[in-house]
Amino acid sequence: MVTFKINGQVVKAPEGTTILEAAKKMGIEIPTFCYDSRLKPHGTCRICVVEVEKAKSLQAACSTPIAEGMSIWTESEPVVEARKEILNLLLSNHPLDCLTCDKSGNCTLQALCQKYNITGSTHQGQKSRYERDESNPFYYVDLNKCILCRKCVLVCSELQCSDAIGVADRGFASHITPPFEKDIEHSNCVSCGNCVAVCPTGALVPKRKEKFSYGEVQIVQTTCPYCGVGCQMELLVKNNKVVEVRPVFAKPNDGLLCVKGRFGFNFINHPDRLKKPLIKKNGTFVEATWEEAYQIIVDKIKEIKEKYGSDALAGLASARCTNEENYLMQKLFRAVIRTNNIDHCARLCHASTVAGLATTLGSGAMTNSIAEVLDADVIFVTGSNTTETHPVIGAKIRQAIRHNGAKLIVAEPRRIDLAKDADVFLQIKPGTNVALMNGLMSVILEEGLYDEDFIRNRTENFSELKKIITAFSAEKAAEICDVDVQDIRKAARIYAAGEKGAIYYAMGITQHSTGTQHVMSISNLALLCGNIGKEGVGVNPLRGQNNVQGACDMGALPNVYPGYQKVNSPEVQEKFEKAWGFKLSPNAGLTLPEMLEKAENNELKLLYIMGENPLVSDPDINHVRKALENLDFLVVQDIFLTETAQLADVILPAVSFAEKDGTFTNTERRVQLIQKAIKPIGDAKPDWVILMEIMDRLGYKKEYLHPSEIMEEIAAVTPQYGGINYFRIKQEGGLQWPCPTKDHPGTKYLHQGHFTRGKALFMAVDYQQPAENADEDYPLILTTGRILYQYHTRTMTGRVEGLNKKAPESYIEIHPETANKHKIEDGEIIRVISRRGAIFTKARVVDIVNKNIVFMPFHYAEGAANVLTNNTLDENCKIPELKVCAVKIEKIEI
Repeated sequence: MVTFKINGQVVKAPEGTTILEAAKKMGIEIPTFCYDSRLKPHGTCRICVVEVEKAKSLQAACSTPIAEGMSIWTESEPVVEARKEILNLLLSNHPLDCLTCDKSGNCTLQALCQKYNITGSTHQGQKSRYERDESNPFYYVDLNKCILCRKCVLVCSELQCSDAIGVADRGFASHITPPFEKDIEHSNCVSCGNCVAVCPTGALVPKRKEKFSYGEVQIVQTTCPYCGVGCQMELLVKNNKVVEVRPVFAKPNDGLLCVKGRFGFNFINHPDRLKKPLIKKNGTFVEATWEEAYQIIVDKIKEIKEKYGSDALAGLASARCTNEENYLMQKLFRAVIRTNNIDHCARLCHASTVAGLATTLGSGAMTNSIAEVLDADVIFVTGSNTTETHPVIGAKIRQAIRHNGAKLIVAEPRRIDLAKDADVFLQIKPGTNVALMNGLMSVILEEGLYDEDFIRNRTENFSELKKIITAFSAEKAAEICDVDVQDIRKAARIYAAGEKGAIYYAMGITQHSTGTQHVMSISNLALLCGNIGKEGVGVNPLRGQNNVQGACDMGALPNVYPGYQKVNSPEVQEKFEKAWGFKLSPNAGLTLPEMLEKAENNELKLLYIMGENPLVSDPDINHVRKALENLDFLVVQDIFLTETAQLADVILPAVSFAEKDGTFTNTERRVQLIQKAIKPIGDAKPDWVILMEIMDRLGYKKEYLHPSEIMEEIAAVTPQYGGINYFRIKQEGGLQWPCPTKDHPGTKYLHQGHFTRGKALFMAVDYQQPAENADEDYPLILTTGRILYQYHTRTMTGRVEGLNKKAPESYIEIHPETANKHKIEDGEIIRVISRRGAIFTKARVVDIVNKNIVFMPFHYAEGAANVLTNNTLDENCKIPELKVCAVKIEKIEI
């Protein structure tokens, strides 16, 4: 420890602490422009200068470390005069329009001028005259207000790792610009807004739909409602409207957001929001009271249950709703209706993860934490376009490469943006993941690169795996995957050589008819090299929606109660019967695809859908529509009139994440709060209130006054959540399960010392072809995925003007050779046909796909990719094969 003085007070701090850090810990404010705790200090702005006794000049507090015996003065006369002169110089080339500036009230320059009583500049000279750049749909750039602190440049290059902007020219002409003086819209900018968030002046400002000043807004911290990262952010509210979003410096995002989290909030107050219950009469929706809607639903539930039995009813919970709401939804069906027919969209994304990892490791969740990507020395990304689908994790992967020297392996059917950072890029055929993993393991076994001690002490069934792998060569894998065998060998050696190798994957691995085997193969590779059960490693499935992890945890699955407790276990059944006070069914319920099949066959009569849109998200949409139209009764509970809701008999208007309290569980198992920022829109109600009121009318008389009471019940029946409550979540910034007791700190990474199942299980998995391959009639393989500027079925992002400007319509990516063969030009509308249907979409001719592969985003209802996709199921977990189907393309002759 170093002993020193600040403003006459004797203090101690660790060696290496800067003056600024030491002062901050003491509650002493030193002003800054360029400083950011996430960046290496560079002392550009000099506003943080302090006086250090015996030093020849004033020192920059942000970059000067404390020293033994140092005496520091933070507001001495020389310091104040220096700061005043800096402000004086800055104002000499700065517009004095604070009264009308959008940044007023949140501008560091304005605040410091007020503090030091600077009302203008005594210096006269040339002033900048830049045209304001309005090209980006989310924010504008006004270089006339830039003070060249360079913080935006450093955040973009060191944290976001996009390199979209830099400093051009010298002296007075110095300015921030994209390369080649392009406007910001035509640069590498991904519209994350992280530069905007740190700008200390009005040089970078979000575009606004309405005027407000920062002094008149209320600020509420909450959790992002988009992907599974669980970014913390602030909602700025005026007149019951969310007018801006800002990132929070907290786990897991550390002050970063993506374009959707930062700017995709205008759906909250959108005029299309459902505001009253709707009942379909003679094919037309009419507004109704809540009591009318409830009565129709309750009567139908009772009627169908009495006539056909409980298993003629089913429910779909939602990855976009809170833990508390998903818990009540499964409780409604299990305890009140008496069926286990409850599922949700995890069936379509990570059902194979839950099944595969539960088998091999004992737990079907991400093994490690998001922050640990920075500790990895080898990162293997496969089946994930991480910078677009989980942008903050993508940024952290790039930070690990740039700042910590991590090696990167990427295996994807498209040359995604991360491929340019990769040490090895394997452009594999869709559906060949098992062949690739077996090829990698073949090299590792052949060259003796595996972790013998780990395998001997912590795993079982290695001999069976070895039989499969030794019969499978890297050459065979290369042939199946259509990649260079030397790249497979290089990737295997890099992964095996790493002390900390972390695998990150998403739906490119899981959405296959052999998805469970794909997941098990990844587990095999990690176990082979001892990369589970310690920091910076792991098998890390990236969850696609904000609460898909939580919905699974809450038992919104047909075969498990909350906490993955089996419904067919007599002991577990008895436990929940005692907790809920109802007799429960011991039979596993229907999965989502099975529900649709039963509906089409007139065996399922009533379906209650909460916050899901299967008429866009599910494979073979024509089949989905036929099934939903064949139901006797369909209830949809949502915030907008979705494509699925249009088929409903009753629609119940729910509130958005900004209008309720609750919790989400992110991809790293972190349980986080969402907090009510505005009153409900119209007569909409929180999903948990709706479910509670329906349960009450069906005879379950339990009233919850707040979601925190539901969480207390969840903790009582769910071992992983046993120590979690709202107070602890707020105090500790979220808790990672398992957290079994109230004095447990939560679990950063799983399987330390031992696996949940005891010893980890190697699974001898051989490669199987996809259910459908290209042939003479359908010569191309279609694979689908997500893109940065849209989300899921566009229920929310489809109401955000800027996002629709960036990604307005469906398209298909086609290799130039394939396009030329069919005489198709870029931007042309073409027909795409599979065995299940045909669509029209726009051709995008690109070289990031191979010539026999085409790619489509699945978000769009018009030109819907899922009209084409295959609903063949994985026999283990019933996930459909969304990632591989055979298609043909046709030019439309005029």
